Formats: sequence, structure tokens, C-alpha cells
Amino acid sequence: MLRWHPLANAVLAAVALGVLASQCTSTPDSGAQAAGLSFSTEQTAELLPGTWLREYAEQGVRVRRLLTLEPKGAFHEEARVTDASGQVTRFVHEGTWLYDGTNLKRRYTLMNGKPPSRLNVPFATFEIAFESSNAFTGVDHIHARTVHYRRVPAGTEP
Repeated sequence: MLRWHPLANAVLAAVALGVLASQCTSTPDSGAQAAGLSFSTEQTAELLPGTWLREYAEQGVRVRRLLTLEPKGAFHEEARVTDASGQVTRFVHEGTWLYDGTNLKRRYTLMNGKPPSRLNVPFATFEIAFESSNAFTGVDHIHARTVHYRRVPAGTEP
């Protein structure tokens, strides 16, 4: 006859607690869940394609970034930077993107029409959380920066 070892009870209890804890931890969509929305990883990936606007100001400089994520993994980014004197500078970048279930990752292949240096290929990685189907927040843990994007119609100017 088989006897149940007391250590087996402890192991089973630890496994059960681990399963419960994994279901209670924060997910990339926790902001959406707090707003009464819940998006699976697949739904989040489906929400990302489109045109997204990010506006911010730093030290007297206003920036308006337009990020277009194509469904097949390409992105196009345009930025309009207005300095304190009103002078405007524009930037246009392209590359590829993917969503790994937590992070929106972009790899730049063209910066203002030119390939970046092979020694310094730019990447951008943001852990994202949707606030609604038309707005998300991204956190860049490497540079300690939080960004906010909102969906805008295709054809919006930066």
C-alpha cells in the first residue's frame, strides 16, 4: 500500500499557492483592467496596429510624435520638434516592431532616410498597458521613462 509522505502535502500546497499567485499578479494590461477593461495578449497585439500620437514638452521644447504600426510588423515614425524660439525640426524614422506579450519593441532601420550605424542600431522597448482600446502607456525601464500614446486617424500630421 502507498503512503502519502508529509513533504508531498507541502509541495502540493506550494504549487497551489504559486498558481493562485500567478493569477493575481499584475499583467501588462493592468491599467486597462483597473479601468474595467481586460485584454488578453492576443487582443493587445491586435490593438497595436494603427496610428498613435504622443505629445510632450521638455525644457521649452514641444514634441509631437506620430507612430504608425503596420499589421505586418513595420513601423513609421514622424516627429515635429518645436524649440522655444518657434523653430521646427522634423524627423522621419522607419523600422520593424513586435509585441512579445509584455513589451512593444521597435528596431530602427532608417533614421531620417539613412541606415543607422551598425555599431549603434537603435532599439526602443516599452512595457505597455492599455488604458482603453485607444490609449496606452509605455514604460522604458532602462531609461526610467514613461510615455503615453493615443490612437489618432491615419493621415494625422505630426
